[in-house]
Amino acid sequence: MRFVDEYRDADKARALAARIASLCEPGRRYKFMEVCGGHTHTIYRHGLEDYLPESVTLVHGPGCPVCVIPMGRVDDAIAIARQPDVIMTSFGDMMRVPGGRGSFLDAKAAGADIRMVYSPLDALALARRNPDRRVVFLAVGFETTAPSTAMTVLRAAREGVANFSVFCNHVTIIPAIKAILDSPDLRLDGFIGPGHVSTVIGCRPYEFIARDHGKPLVCAGFEPLDVLQAVAMLLRQLAEGRAEVENQYARVVPWEGNPRALRAIGEVMELRPHFEWRGLGFISQSALRIRDAYAAHDAERIFEVPGVRVADPKACQCGEVLKGVLKPWECKVFGTACTPETPIGTCMVSSEGACAAYYNFGRFTRRRVEEVTPA
Repeated sequence: MRFVDEYRDADKARALAARIASLCEPGRRYKFMEVCGGHTHTIYRHGLEDYLPESVTLVHGPGCPVCVIPMGRVDDAIAIARQPDVIMTSFGDMMRVPGGRGSFLDAKAAGADIRMVYSPLDALALARRNPDRRVVFLAVGFETTAPSTAMTVLRAAREGVANFSVFCNHVTIIPAIKAILDSPDLRLDGFIGPGHVSTVIGCRPYEFIARDHGKPLVCAGFEPLDVLQAVAMLLRQLAEGRAEVENQYARVVPWEGNPRALRAIGEVMELRPHFEWRGLGFISQSALRIRDAYAAHDAERIFEVPGVRVADPKACQCGEVLKGVLKPWECKVFGTACTPETPIGTCMVSSEGACAAYYNFGRFTRRRVEEVTPA
């Protein structure tokens, strides 16, 4: 447990909590958005809200890549999977994501050959072992996972594995943050920036948040002390009248990002003119597609894709949760009709989803608070 326990020290957490309380201006309320779903799980799992004064509220952002995939794209992937001689592959957290006509698990039960893999390289290996089948990898994720997809396409092209292709659903984090900042529904004082994405893109792309919107952002790691320190850094900036981008996660995140990973993405992929996000609608220049040079490995060009938009279920309020407008427990179907076993929305499915995090780690605490709080 070396190098982990030091970021989970209770005495240090209490010291950070005291520092946070001292930095809060009397009578002022603060609202910070943790962009990444990984931070949301850390906050709930370790009860970090209990270390914060009532004047500091953390809200959840759109940084869960599975959660923002619209239902129509799931249906498109299932349509590809049902075509002859196709093996569809995906990460495990995509298997139960509901589309308009069911999930991958439903399609698999109906006869489609859909398999879980741990990386796109696993899908490429599957294509090599099955030269008479067409193997498709459903690629999802922010810039964090895009390099592995890009490098797998480069390897497939170099080795001439013609039966391997990618159904690309990679999205980019900056346009989503811009959409949040432009939203009239939410007023934020600052951001806890996504650590994993930042290992690839660095910290510089966030500078517009401070420069143009006057909001501080701190790139943070995913251990409890990382998150608490990030909150303290945000509060210090506000107390000193500053709005800057700071890097709390300097032990992992380089300021300029990972040039080699960015080059791989740039060689294989390009920005789409527009892409639909669950809860945020269509956002221009916010997702990636395979370049013409690698069209032979682009599933959207190889197969007929319906491309039909599917409206989210009326009872599901994942969109409001992704924008930070609602807490998960404020959704009408949370914990009743919508559970990890019977998910209605993607936020209850993904390992980074806010609803799953609250259901698994926070719902009973919330219920106890509601039961003992006078009306």
